[in-house]
Amino acid sequence: MSGNADNRVAFKLLGLVAVMLSLSFASIPLYDWFCRVTGYGGTPLEADAGSDVILDKTIKVRFDANVERDMEWEFKPLQREVELKIGETGLAFYEAYNPTDRPIAGSASFNVTPYSAGEFFIKIDCFCFEEQILEPGQRVDMPVTYFVDPDIVNAVEASYVKTITLSYTFYEIDLTETDVTLAPVLSDGVSDIN
Repeated sequence: MSGNADNRVAFKLLGLVAVMLSLSFASIPLYDWFCRVTGYGGTPLEADAGSDVILDKTIKVRFDANVERDMEWEFKPLQREVELKIGETGLAFYEAYNPTDRPIAGSASFNVTPYSAGEFFIKIDCFCFEEQILEPGQRVDMPVTYFVDPDIVNAVEASYVKTITLSYTFYEIDLTETDVTLAPVLSDGVSDIN
């Protein structure tokens, strides 16, 4: 009888370990989804179009660019700061350059500071939504279209915000054979991906 009880305890513990392991693997995608939906942790929200309301009040938006330590690209914003009306659609450009002799694929992570402004900084279109592949010596300008939600002026936690910083960090991702063979080539021999 004690053997059956030991087996039941062992199976229950094994089941508990399996559930905990499953939750640990699911936690990262769930947290990422939560941040994108709520703007928590400075994660900007996304929209299909600009705001219908544009206020007379302005806000400054600063642009920051970084690369992961082992990423060989050069990456920078083409403007450091702009001032625009709250609700007005803005357009900013970042420049990426691959100085190496090999194609490199990259993906960008992003955030907004201060974190309280994350739910009010809305991106309409962004290079960060897609994988980027740069051929050797290729230099590209990458746009981001955005606006600051007019509701920011009514939010207690964000009412003090006068400047928002949008920061991107590019990191290298695996380049598959399919990526290389599907790369369209321009007349100057440089790939034109994104």
